[in-house]
Parts: sequence; structure tokens; C-alpha cells
Amino acid sequence: MVQFLIIRPGSTDFDEQGRIKGILDIPLSEVGALQVGRIVAELHGTPITQLYSSPCRSAEQTAKALAADHKLKVKTLDELQNLDHGLWHGKLIDEVKHSQPKVFRQLQDHPETVCPPQGEPISTALERVRAALTRLTRKHKTGTIALVIPEPLASLVRSVLNQSGVGDLWQAECECGGWHMIDFQPERVAIAG
Repeated sequence: MVQFLIIRPGSTDFDEQGRIKGILDIPLSEVGALQVGRIVAELHGTPITQLYSSPCRSAEQTAKALAADHKLKVKTLDELQNLDHGLWHGKLIDEVKHSQPKVFRQLQDHPETVCPPQGEPISTALERVRAALTRLTRKHKTGTIALVIPEPLASLVRSVLNQSGVGDLWQAECECGGWHMIDFQPERVAIAG
């Protein structure tokens, strides 16, 4: 059995303002750096086999701190890049809620059917996540694999591993500085969509 340790990076200024960051490369804020310190302390005694990171600055900063504590190297995976929110980047979530209420509701209720304007369809992002997780589960049959990935991509990863719904991606958008473990048995659960 392999365990996936899903770690959300510490917060950025955009997270704290309720802005959509998606693929924007934003560093940790002061609050985010404190969250990372807490995560490192909480996971200090947790054995980690391999540490992978999303290619965004907040995830890489979080992963680097965790790697230093565990004496590991970080491998950045481009497939773990956050969702491309297109024209929504930098907007307040409330702006989208008021300017595009139908799309806002659709992303809450049926996220797999949404494509942000000039962005990446959620269904495409799910396929990208499935492909990455398939490769990782072929490579790692046992141990704890840490993935440092921002929301809302972390929600997509959890939904694929747990074979559950994606959930409310608007709510997830600004969730930062946390982690949880998922026990995964590849022989019992297929990742393919």
C-alpha cells in the first residue's frame, strides 16, 4: 500500500484577499511562512519516501522547507501545476460570483463541466491529474509520497484518489497551509477515469 500525503502550501497574499491565483506564480505571504513552519513541525516524525511539488513558487517554498526537515530532494512535476483559470486570474472570487452567477453556481454543483474563460476545462485538469497519479502509483508501490499542491488542484487529486466528487472548488480556492493522508491500494482502486 502507498500513502499519499497531500500538502496544501502556505497562503499567499492572493489567498488572503480571496483572489483567484490559479497558475500565477506568487510567493508565500508572512502568514503562509508561519503555516509552513507549523506543517513542518506537524510532519516532522512522519516518514516520507518521496516529495513532489507543483511548479508554483508557494508550493516549491513549502516543499523546500519540508524537504530540508526530512533530508529529501524535491521533484517538481509540471503535471501538478494548478488549474489555469484564464481570465479569472487575479479576480476576487466575489467578483466572479456577481458577474457570472450561473458559471459560479455551475462550478459549485458540476465542476467537471466548467471551463474558465480562456482557461483549462476542469475535465482536462482531472485527466492530467489521473495521468500523473497513474505514473506515480506505478513507480511507488509502498511508502509515503508527499505531494505539495495548491488548491483547487489538491481537491482534484483527492477526488481521484478517493474516487469521490470534486467538491466546491470555490471554497477550496483559498484553503492553504494544511495536509492530510490518503491510504491508497492500487490493486483495489483503478485511477483511470
